[in-house]
Amino acid sequence: MENITFDSQLPTEARRKYILQNLLDRYKFVEKISLAKSLTGRDIYALQIGSKDNSILFTAAYHGMEWLTSLLLFRFVYDLCEKVEREKEYRYLIKKRGVTVVPCVNPDGVEISLVGPNAAGKYKSLVEKIGETESWQANARGVDINHNFNAAWENLHKREIKMNIIGPGRTRFGGKTPESEPETRAITNLCRNRYFEYALALHSQGEEIYWDYENKTPAVSKQMAGIMAEISGYKVSRPEGLAVGGGFKDWFIDEINRPAFTIEVGKGKNPLPISDLNPVYNKIKDVLFFLTKFKS
Repeated sequence: MENITFDSQLPTEARRKYILQNLLDRYKFVEKISLAKSLTGRDIYALQIGSKDNSILFTAAYHGMEWLTSLLLFRFVYDLCEKVEREKEYRYLIKKRGVTVVPCVNPDGVEISLVGPNAAGKYKSLVEKIGETESWQANARGVDINHNFNAAWENLHKREIKMNIIGPGRTRFGGKTPESEPETRAITNLCRNRYFEYALALHSQGEEIYWDYENKTPAVSKQMAGIMAEISGYKVSRPEGLAVGGGFKDWFIDEINRPAFTIEVGKGKNPLPISDLNPVYNKIKDVLFFLTKFKS
């Protein structure tokens, strides 16, 4: 069976399917769980390792051109599975608290960013009209998934309008209503139907860790963010402007009432090149493994 090299090919739909199948063939204890279909019918799925009753949640690729984050999570899953196979500590750990990974929340957006408008199916003409697909953040109909969660969504929507963001685009349009998009609902339904002790969303770029939301942040969140910053060398920060509200981290804290974090991985200009994969992963892998062990 081929050993996957994660920095050798861009994570197109075909490549992600290949990585997924290799993973499932290699590690029989990994379960693939279909969550929903994207606007164009692509599968949005989770990978489950260990307990479903008590788990932590890792997610990535909310934004199309941040496709590097999906590869980071796939690589983490492989490394975690190796530890489960080789180390009694991890076999015991995942029986008590599992790990749930959604490596690509926005598969349409990733494909549009990588291959262009033809990936948008019936929304091709809309995507062509908007243009500049390499920097595409949104889903196939131009809604930014990380502006579509119901956390101070109305306030965010008003701020979008003030900045003349009033309709579909490459980025920052939060839709006409919160949770209007199937990609958003795939994650909210998952979180409402399962117990997750805490959750993580990977984005790029900036080497920053976001951890709080209004006055609803669990007390332990600041401690966890500080430890993650110490491990990675990243900075603990607070988002500003249109980055406040509407996102998964804010929604999870607000509705689920448990810790959630956004990590902005890497530095540079999005999309980060695939050559950044290994150095970025080496900086954050210990953070990911820390989260598998930390008991809040």
